[in-house]
Amino acid sequence: MIINDKEFGEVIVRRSPLARGVKFTVSTSGRLAMSVPKHTSDFLAKRFLNSNRKAIREKLPIKDPNEQRARDYQKKVLMKKAREYLPYRLEYYAKRYGYTYSKCRLTHANTRWGSCSSNRTISLNIGLMKVPEPLRDYVILHELAHLNHMDHSKAFWAEVGSHDKNYRSHEKKLKMFNPGV
Repeated sequence: MIINDKEFGEVIVRRSPLARGVKFTVSTSGRLAMSVPKHTSDFLAKRFLNSNRKAIREKLPIKDPNEQRARDYQKKVLMKKAREYLPYRLEYYAKRYGYTYSKCRLTHANTRWGSCSSNRTISLNIGLMKVPEPLRDYVILHELAHLNHMDHSKAFWAEVGSHDKNYRSHEKKLKMFNPGV
């Protein structure tokens, strides 16, 4: 559920069977997010929001509703670019170096550029569209190497290095960027 609030903009309300009380957090988009027990009515959620305004204002870094909309637009543009580019680049390198993966997922995680799961799914962050192409390729090659080594062992880094001679430099440069913005 979404509550449209004059002060906080769109407030995301998540009903959770595990929630014992109400918890306020800030979502990746800068919106106020509210976790409530599964059977909490809309009326009670709004009431709890209203009764906790001062504490929310003081404790949480909520973005201006205009910034929220700007970020949504930016995310939409990045997702479009990522859909048009990242799966094809992943496929290119997979074929070039003989890797097989089950599927490619596009995410917008705050803390990671990519991941590889044991079911051979490779996830790539749409934020990669904001970094230079050699760094994108490094992340793709890094995740492909995880198909053979699900750790960061010497063998893993040797495999990454066999595909990207400048991987150490690329890894350092990538730290200058933020995947979640």
